[in-house]
Amino acid sequence: MNSKAIILAGAAVLLASPVHAQRDFSQVEIKAQELAPGIAVLFGAGGNIGVSHGEDGTILIDDQFAPLSEKIEAAVAGLGASPTAFVINTHWHFDHTGGNENFGEKGALIFAHHNVRARMIEGSSGRFEVPPAPAAALPVVTYEQGVRMHRNGDTIDVMFVGGGHTDGDSIVFWKEDNIVHMGDLYFNSPGYPFIDLESGGSVLHAMTSLDTVIRAIDDKTQVIPGHGPMSDKAGLVAYRGMIGEAVGLVRELKDGGASVEEAVAAKPLASFNRGEGFIGPDAFVTAIYQSLEAE
Repeated sequence: MNSKAIILAGAAVLLASPVHAQRDFSQVEIKAQELAPGIAVLFGAGGNIGVSHGEDGTILIDDQFAPLSEKIEAAVAGLGASPTAFVINTHWHFDHTGGNENFGEKGALIFAHHNVRARMIEGSSGRFEVPPAPAAALPVVTYEQGVRMHRNGDTIDVMFVGGGHTDGDSIVFWKEDNIVHMGDLYFNSPGYPFIDLESGGSVLHAMTSLDTVIRAIDDKTQVIPGHGPMSDKAGLVAYRGMIGEAVGLVRELKDGGASVEEAVAAKPLASFNRGEGFIGPDAFVTAIYQSLEAE
């Protein structure tokens, strides 16, 4: 399998529309975890959803898959929150933006980095096809570096700090409540980070983004990952350390003259014990190597 095929095989799980179409969403349960007064995280299928709610209206950070919108609305109502007024997309992948059309048609104002809107308009016409998004699903408010919202008693900073998972990743930070939503810059789950090279991702940019967030938070910060259970600064630091170690090992092979296929065959991550996950070690080694090539 060549290097591009390794990456695409991993991306298929997330981006291929047949996978989405065949999934039985009727069995998915949306579970809510309150993090602070007026702030919660929803776990279901797809990316974790952050919720801010109160007298200024309800904000969702990501909205998973379209067939789950009614269940998400029920979970939001279960928090005592009003219907969703705003949606913030952490990036363009449809396990995070799949509900945009449903919420947009009901009047929610959608925010995202400008690259998110551009990629949703274009879709993906590669081996795994993602159709262009309908108008109602598109972000209406876009930004280059970020936007600050003053809602529900919090200063909510939505920031692009360099991307890495894609070229349009945003993090969302509740300043007064010391909570950060990382999107898919942080997979708190078995396996390895997914670096979507086809969407402008880079392992090196991801490390820079993680470093920026780590410097800005403290030991009491609650960290919402894109996937997996809640975490904290120590978990994020360990994740960043794992990536840095992996990059060092692959860089050594590359600098020694190994091709990407030879680097994969050398199994440099064999001792990492990350378990079985969405992305395996071969795909991650390939993403690192290709990120270094682009450096």
